[in-house]
Amino acid sequence: MNERFPSSACLVLLLSVSSCSMGTEPKGEPLPDRPNVLFLFADDQRSDAIGAYDNPYIQTPHIDSLVESGYSFRSNYCMGSIHGAVCQPSRAMLMSGRSLYRVPMNLKDVRTLPVALAERGYKTFGTGKWHNGGESFLRSFQGGKSVMLGGMSNHLAVPIRDVLADGSFSEVRTGDGFSSELFADAAIEFLMDQKDSEQPFFAYVAFTAPHDPRQPPLAMRQAYYDKRPPLPPNYLPQHPFHNGWMVGRDEVLAGWPRTPEVISDQLCEYYGLITHLDTQVGRILAALEASGQASKTVVIYTADHGLAVGSHGLLGKQSVYEHSMGAPLVLAGPGIPQGESDALTYLFDLYPTLCALTTAEGDASVEGQDLGPLWRGERDSVRSSLFLTYEDKMRSVRDARFKLIRYPLIDHLQLFDLELDPHEIVDLAREPGHQGHVERLWKELERWQELTEDPHPLTLAEPLEMDIDLQGRARKADRHQPQWIVDKYFE
Repeated sequence: MNERFPSSACLVLLLSVSSCSMGTEPKGEPLPDRPNVLFLFADDQRSDAIGAYDNPYIQTPHIDSLVESGYSFRSNYCMGSIHGAVCQPSRAMLMSGRSLYRVPMNLKDVRTLPVALAERGYKTFGTGKWHNGGESFLRSFQGGKSVMLGGMSNHLAVPIRDVLADGSFSEVRTGDGFSSELFADAAIEFLMDQKDSEQPFFAYVAFTAPHDPRQPPLAMRQAYYDKRPPLPPNYLPQHPFHNGWMVGRDEVLAGWPRTPEVISDQLCEYYGLITHLDTQVGRILAALEASGQASKTVVIYTADHGLAVGSHGLLGKQSVYEHSMGAPLVLAGPGIPQGESDALTYLFDLYPTLCALTTAEGDASVEGQDLGPLWRGERDSVRSSLFLTYEDKMRSVRDARFKLIRYPLIDHLQLFDLELDPHEIVDLAREPGHQGHVERLWKELERWQELTEDPHPLTLAEPLEMDIDLQGRARKADRHQPQWIVDKYFE
């Protein structure tokens, strides 16, 4: 297949019979022509860090309730990143519906998702984290409260601002309370103001949890200290080779080797942040009910990407492993059946999906796919394979079963059978019986690079060493920001 994704066109539709879906008839009220949209967005939440997703060690009763009543996409991903702050390109892709190499990080001149909904008559409101520049927030949302411009902050001292009546930002102030509570309070106030409103709304609630610093309220972390969850099945003291990003910011949050005790503590704190976040989700859902708008509101719960937290000897999200690029995704509400799908989806598929749900006009630059046909049982998939990328250091492609990872800088390959080995533990790349999968997926990797205009080569004339001595290493980045990134994205 030699399809190309021109900059002004949508992603070519790739059909597959490999992905399975399951659903039932929609329950409750039928979907209105212009349903409200309540978008709940976590920061750094692994796709397996939800109780209802087969994790008995974490307490997430309110997110579980959305899973139990809604439709989940169990193979959902962030496409990747051009730098270590993976959340920024993830959010840029989400808000533009575009793939990684076709969207500016500041969303300059982009017709964002809330802009498209406002054109359809929606009241748009945002609270929480916005990592794509203040100008694009003010252009995207008619109202906003407790907005944090940036990538991260102390959860107990969040720099926030509000949108004023003249459409500008207020002066920055320090939030009085925990981050998740501040953003939930703002969302609840907005929802209660919609009690008698007939105008549909889009409420975007972007939490900064469970992103570090891992400082959940004491009671939340103590519960997990007292009853510790097991380490990830793919826990390692150290990654087995130099992946190109071994001493970036996230990876120096603990020393090497990663001891079980340190990873256990971090996992307890990470789970504590998620449980506290879940409590705030419960408050928001209760306010939605109290507002009288629940029967005509579609609720989305997702995250910008995942996090390693000890998996593969890593801590951060700067890899293309499942734990880091995977993200939970569930939609619940009128017209949405209970069920789930293993179809390969991207976060930026939500742009065309929400345009279809709200009958808003799409955009010629949008590359995502409408996911509605999946929960309606009209299709089993929207693409036959999926491409992941991180800087110039890692590339991956997966189909319904197998996943190939390429490390161009060190001339290294990994192959995993995700059906038998979902935690990516057994590398099959050099096994004779699997060379056909390597060759097939390599061609698919090259095809995706062409389709997405990925500028980075899969091979180097002089590969680097795979080994790295991490003992006593200073905290510093071991990468160089390519000039093309600076020129294209930060002009």
